[in-house]
Amino acid sequence: MFVGVIKETYPNEKRVALIPSEVQKLGRMGVEVLVERGAGEGAGFSDEEYSQAGAKVLDREEVFSKAEVILKVRDLMADQENFLREIERYSGKVLIGFLEPFAVGDILDRVNSLNLTAFAMELIPRTTRAQSMDALSSMATVAGYKAVLIAANMLPKMFPMLMTAAGTVLPARVFVVGAGVAGLQAIATAKRLGAVVQAYDIRPAAKEQVLSLGAKFVELGLESEQAEDKGGYARAMDEEFYRRQREMMTEVVSESDVVITTAMVPGKKAPVLVTEDMVKGMRPGSVIVDLAAERGGNCELTVPGEVVERYGVRIVGAVNLPSQVPYDASQMYSRNLFNFLSLLVKEGEFHISLEDEIVRDTLLFRNGELVNERIRELISGGAG
Repeated sequence: MFVGVIKETYPNEKRVALIPSEVQKLGRMGVEVLVERGAGEGAGFSDEEYSQAGAKVLDREEVFSKAEVILKVRDLMADQENFLREIERYSGKVLIGFLEPFAVGDILDRVNSLNLTAFAMELIPRTTRAQSMDALSSMATVAGYKAVLIAANMLPKMFPMLMTAAGTVLPARVFVVGAGVAGLQAIATAKRLGAVVQAYDIRPAAKEQVLSLGAKFVELGLESEQAEDKGGYARAMDEEFYRRQREMMTEVVSESDVVITTAMVPGKKAPVLVTEDMVKGMRPGSVIVDLAAERGGNCELTVPGEVVERYGVRIVGAVNLPSQVPYDASQMYSRNLFNFLSLLVKEGEFHISLEDEIVRDTLLFRNGELVNERIRELISGGAG
């Protein structure tokens, strides 16, 4: 069985799907790994390291022609332009990576003729058994950490309280909106830097997690058990709910030096939680880091991929932050992929067992046919 690791083509993507140590583990499972030349360089892994780990380092065309399974960080709709440019190379292959499955309806006709089987890592269920494969959580951890460092670098204040001969320097105030994986990592990082941290999430269960990290949980009285679906992912609320949430968050935002927003709903535009008027009410020099920028942004003034200044407040449209920490992000993602592959590789051969919940829920296409029930319902309109 041949598994291929392809160099990423998405702009500024420095991560690699598989690192050398995982190559060795796959080798012990009877899998031969083929790596495109230079695939790991952006993340700090040389071709020589892959060779020493037992991989064959080849050019791109050779990897595509020989590999049965292709491992990527971003592919299909997550890198649509480049996927369509090379589409014929995917015929008859198995593809595993971040694939933007909720947008895949746009290219269904093209994939149907490919005989492509594809697994979307975004669809790994949020269950205890699947934790070691949860690549979204791994990347959210990196994004939450990096968001705080970006904010700390931009803020014209220091994060910690300092007692100096020149007097006391008061700590920065950080407000984290959304206490999922990215939010919790942002809270922990901001606390370690010495900031006073507040956080809010509409899921009641998040309060205990926020408090355990030493942050204050902002009580808005809007928490709802309905905010999370059975798969553990956020569920969209109605516009009236978000209007009330914005209204009640206004005072907290105005008192904060840094606001980090992390609220996203799979397959939908990110809810607007910080309005232009709320930005106007913040002190000049304040910073907003919007981790939902790729989904339209939680801040009304966010421009994805750019830093804009409005009313003296800098707003960071953060996109693909894990690629800014590519060494560790690649290690985490690679381990997630290896653990997932362990469900699919038996005695050196590839097997798809639909009796396995993780395999079934993550399988997007099989032999060119869209088979994922969740995505099929979404595309047909059955899931709103």
